[in-house]
Amino acid sequence: MTNMTGIFIFSEDRALAKQLLTPALELKQALGQPVTALALDGEAAAELAGHGADKVLVLQSASGWVEGLGDAVAGLVGEASVILIGGTQRGKHLAAHVAARLDAGLTTDAKSLKIEAGKLVASRILYAGLAVCEEEQSFPAVATVPARTFPAPAAAAAAGTVESVPTAADGRIAVTGVTPVDKSGVDISSANKLVSVGRGFRSKDDLHLAVELAGKLKGEVSCTRGIAEDEHWLPIERYIGISGQIVKPDLYLAVGLSGQVQHMVGARESKIIVAINSDERAPIFEAADYGIVGDLYAVLPLLTAAINA
Repeated sequence: MTNMTGIFIFSEDRALAKQLLTPALELKQALGQPVTALALDGEAAAELAGHGADKVLVLQSASGWVEGLGDAVAGLVGEASVILIGGTQRGKHLAAHVAARLDAGLTTDAKSLKIEAGKLVASRILYAGLAVCEEEQSFPAVATVPARTFPAPAAAAAAGTVESVPTAADGRIAVTGVTPVDKSGVDISSANKLVSVGRGFRSKDDLHLAVELAGKLKGEVSCTRGIAEDEHWLPIERYIGISGQIVKPDLYLAVGLSGQVQHMVGARESKIIVAINSDERAPIFEAADYGIVGDLYAVLPLLTAAINA
């Protein structure tokens, strides 16, 4: 297959691949170029075709490992204007390979994308959220986009075409073994309501106050790094922050946590942030939409009872 022009998207994560269609379709309006999605199987391809991709190429590879598809993807997108790749660990590996092969610029963890003066302008967060950097790239331009940065688009009026492409994997890369990560509990990144706990709780037993409130809200409990890594009161999967989970719930109830920037990087994009803290000068109140200055041991039972009523 010859190189094609346009906007390309790829992620081995199906949910993230669909989310990439949203910025890709916006760039399509600016550039007047088609959107081509790359997929690893027919089911994912049909989903992408039904949500706005003009064409979907199913990469038929004997290995199936994303890490070995760098040369193949670079060959397909060689004349593309923009290549958007899901910002997973495997996706970032692939993006770096593709950018190097194309002698193209690469922006990682892009939060916004636009076209200005015939170039891609992408913004990303720096210094744990203290600054925003804008990077300008000539075409071809490669960018990785983290999960949940954009919502998935609605179903398209007409589905795009789907085509299978024989794909040769890089023989130098082999995966000799896979060890699944042993995760406990739920994926808090998909929760719509979170009650997040910090060091304002005096003991692990007291966390039942947050658990009960989260249950009434039909949400989940999350925490700061100190609660997960230092105290070991909750699993590491529930830790929110710069090196933990990034969440975007409809409601983020921050209880007994100070709101340091390292934590708020993971929660700053919540739709509504409600803070409960006995210290009226706590940084969390600067980030909160609503705040309650008070003892969490008095406030949480009252909130739970009010919701119950």
